[in-house]
Amino acid sequence: MVSGTMLVELSLQDLALFELAALEFGPGLNAVTGETGAGKSLLVDALELLIGSRAKAAMVRKGAERARVEGRFSMPLKGYGELVSMWLGEHLPEALEDRDDRDELELILTRTIARDGRSRAHVNHRPVTQKLLRGLAAQLVEIHGQNDHQRLFEPAEQLRLVDLFGGLHDTLAGYRERRARWIDLTDQLVALDSLESERLQRLDLVRFQAAELAEADPSLAEAESLRSDRSVLRHAADLGLELGAVLDSLGEGDDAALDAVSRSERVLGEWAGRIGDLEEPASQLREASLLLEEATRGISAFLDGVEVDPARLEAVEVRLGLLERLERKYGTDIAGLEARRAELEAELESIDGGGATREELVAAVVLARKSMAESAKRLGQARAKLAGKLKKEVESGLKDLGLERAEFSMALTPNGPASAGTGMGAAEPLGEAAANPDQIERDRLRFTASGAEGVELLLAANPGEDVQPLRAVASGGEAARILLALRGALAVRRSTPTLVFDEVDAGVGGRLGPKVARHLEALGAHHQVLCVTHLPAIAARAARHLQVRKEVEEGRTRTRITVLIGEPRVAEIADMIAGGAAEPTALAEAERLLS
Repeated sequence: MVSGTMLVELSLQDLALFELAALEFGPGLNAVTGETGAGKSLLVDALELLIGSRAKAAMVRKGAERARVEGRFSMPLKGYGELVSMWLGEHLPEALEDRDDRDELELILTRTIARDGRSRAHVNHRPVTQKLLRGLAAQLVEIHGQNDHQRLFEPAEQLRLVDLFGGLHDTLAGYRERRARWIDLTDQLVALDSLESERLQRLDLVRFQAAELAEADPSLAEAESLRSDRSVLRHAADLGLELGAVLDSLGEGDDAALDAVSRSERVLGEWAGRIGDLEEPASQLREASLLLEEATRGISAFLDGVEVDPARLEAVEVRLGLLERLERKYGTDIAGLEARRAELEAELESIDGGGATREELVAAVVLARKSMAESAKRLGQARAKLAGKLKKEVESGLKDLGLERAEFSMALTPNGPASAGTGMGAAEPLGEAAANPDQIERDRLRFTASGAEGVELLLAANPGEDVQPLRAVASGGEAARILLALRGALAVRRSTPTLVFDEVDAGVGGRLGPKVARHLEALGAHHQVLCVTHLPAIAARAARHLQVRKEVEEGRTRTRITVLIGEPRVAEIADMIAGGAAEPTALAEAERLLS
């Protein structure tokens, strides 16, 4: 088995017909038997829940609030446990905390389903997403259902098994990384080209508006000054008349106010020297006289600059008219125009000169495609080298499973248009041709997430026949045996430690039963194998035998699971042989199989 890694215990509570059950599994082959309808499939359903399958409210036992499935896995840190620890370190580091045993990793996966169908997942009693649970469970358990051998006919499954056989995980991951880079760059290029017309239109608009504001050069200080000048120029004549009259009354007329104040200041100043109470009024009058003089000078200076100037007024009106039109056009004030000008200039730089040019992007696409194609070629060559060894190992397994004269092989089939990227055809596109839209589309069909080629598994079940695709020649029973043969070939590879087979022996007759049993037992040397079976030969070969049965107590049906040893196990296998454990011949055959 893979470094001692296995499912140690499975606990079920209020799951369908299971009220409360705790199952302990051992290393090697574990057989699960029982009458049809006893609940063996429920056990597989429980395991599927544990690895993240969709929960259903109907799974909750009648009268219960929730159902619960919990699996305890144990593995030494050296070996496969090290790989699982690496995965946990990247995705769920908290699951590695608080461990008592530093040499062994224990994981407890839990799934609960509420009466309304909502479910929750936990790892080592910490809540996790179901996506994370599926990711972790995929490292631990692999389930092959009653019809899963049909998946063997699917190209994607065949390719997955071949890559697993060859240990090509890292090679495939490297290719996918390069492909992701190429896809990202081609997406950018396609988007750039599709938006080029829009980009040019926007560029023209931004250029025009930026030039318009640059030429106008709006300034808040200038606008405030122009508005003040316009007010003066518009009222120059009135200002001259009215302010001239003010100057006359203050200092230039016969009864000028400044003269009266000056006389009053002299008189009060003389008396203030003799009468103390007059000092403050005298001081205030002096300040008033000074302020009046200053005001008079200011008015006079202002009037010196006021003149009726129609030409200047027109120039001011034109300039302010331009600024006010821009305010209305851009929907903002002068300060907003200044900010908008800066924004437009920055956008113009970004559109016209910022970021990678199309030429730079094309060059990056060409380089990324070359890197991806080279990686795909290495992956394809590695797959091609597996053909001979896979043929030898699978045919050996098929021989053990009763297909002594079957011929097995594999063929690589290029995706899309063949080309030299995998050594399979026409020349590679050179230079910028690799960034041509039509070429990109062809390459997307060719360089899929799985590589530049697919795999076709071929079989000739009988001598004299030509090898043909499995889907064309393999019966259900043959497909199941091919799956087992492939699993045997993969046994020593880095793969899932616990394998669950739900009636993989369907379609296998009594003659082949012992051979299938021996094969599963041999598989148990490298994996923990849980097999739901109807074949007595498989049950007899198991290192651990569990029986599933239904019982009716107080009007409620309950499913029980019992570990069989000794006479109860003999009776169960005899019952599987002849449908009656009391038959002497069946009992004798059961004892023979167990011996």
